[in-house]
Amino acid sequence: MMNKLLFKHIDNSALIVFRILFGALIFLESIGAIFTGWIRRTLVEPEFTFNFIGFDFLQTIQGEWMYVHFIIMGICGLFVMVGYKYRISMLTFTLFWATTYFMQKSSYNNHYYFLMILSAIMVFLPANTYASIDVKQNPSIKSISMPNWCRLVFILQLFILYSYASIAKMYPDWLDLTVPELLMRSKKHYVLVGNVLQQKFMHYLIAYGGILFDGLIIPLLLWKRTRKVAFFASIFFHLFNSFIFQVGIFPYLSLAFAVFFFEPKVIQKLFLKRKPLFSDTSTTLSSTKKIEIPSYATAFKTVFILYFIIQIALPLRQHFIQDNVLWTEEGHRLSWRMMLRSKSGSTSFSVVDKASQVKTQVKLEDYLTKKQIRTVSTKPDVMWQFAQRLKSVYAEKGMDVEVYVNAYVSVNGRRSKQLIDPKVDLANEKWNPFKHHDWILPSNLDENN
Repeated sequence: MMNKLLFKHIDNSALIVFRILFGALIFLESIGAIFTGWIRRTLVEPEFTFNFIGFDFLQTIQGEWMYVHFIIMGICGLFVMVGYKYRISMLTFTLFWATTYFMQKSSYNNHYYFLMILSAIMVFLPANTYASIDVKQNPSIKSISMPNWCRLVFILQLFILYSYASIAKMYPDWLDLTVPELLMRSKKHYVLVGNVLQQKFMHYLIAYGGILFDGLIIPLLLWKRTRKVAFFASIFFHLFNSFIFQVGIFPYLSLAFAVFFFEPKVIQKLFLKRKPLFSDTSTTLSSTKKIEIPSYATAFKTVFILYFIIQIALPLRQHFIQDNVLWTEEGHRLSWRMMLRSKSGSTSFSVVDKASQVKTQVKLEDYLTKKQIRTVSTKPDVMWQFAQRLKSVYAEKGMDVEVYVNAYVSVNGRRSKQLIDPKVDLANEKWNPFKHHDWILPSNLDENN
């Protein structure tokens, strides 16, 4: 049963069209990062970046070379779009984007994570077997079909993403409109729609419409009777997000996935009119003949199942870590928790020389950009990283120091509370990604304050 589900051949029009759209979008993402100044603000101007813990070695490649880094990614995007050296181009983009992702957290976005794993998946897909330069150069790879897993992998990944996004919104601060109202308050200056976004009905639409859309969109796209309505709802939803939240290519990437939900003949007639439509009885090309289960089927199924077990398990880890993820941030990343909270903080760092016991107040502006200061003011892991950075900087001066943090943080408009134990020397604490850190003070987020 599973062999048939995964390896039965189906028409590949959707994958071919998606490859073209995907290549165009990652090209725009790469080049756009240059012209919008994102690279300059995030990877060039800072003295160092808050990389993912354990990826400190990436600090050595930041700076002006990041422009070349993104130009190469843009070229790879064009090559993917036209299907030239597809696998090499897709692998290169994946590695370069993963480097960018793990290099910094100040501009962290779930969509960046999604693009990384999606790019990795695309490396293994036969997306260059039609309408590509690769086919012109090597006609033997030409095919109008693909194994069903090539479609199934997208549907399952999207179902996991949207389901967790919907479930994550089902908590009091979202349901009572606190978070939507806070998010829209910062959009008041928008021309034409700014005042509309402040209306209560819009907050209800964002709060409950978001839950319903995320929870139902994949089933509705899969069901033929509701597919068109769901697609038009997707257009509205994603264009709204693009305009209001400026989340890069993600809304358009999400719309591109629609090709995997419509009938192959619809996609073929719209985008690939010259392409033969595959069927089990098609004999147009030898590559479309019915194939047997591949020899690597057992290994593939193991990897396939293991991958999705990991995707299901990662967002659940927050429930096995003490306290509320909104407060601790432990288990927040890689969990499809998108635009769920509003946090603000006031944080100061002090350094104590162990030898002389002289205490020095740290001027954050001497080390961090404004955006980095906002990040270090609310996120415990980033505070820990900055403490390690200060320890390293002072060590270069021949000083062994202790670093203490005084941080007050507000979650979703609540009264600010102390986040970090001010008596703990963060510079000499160890980081454990799988457990709660006791120097993060209790949140008591359920209190009425």
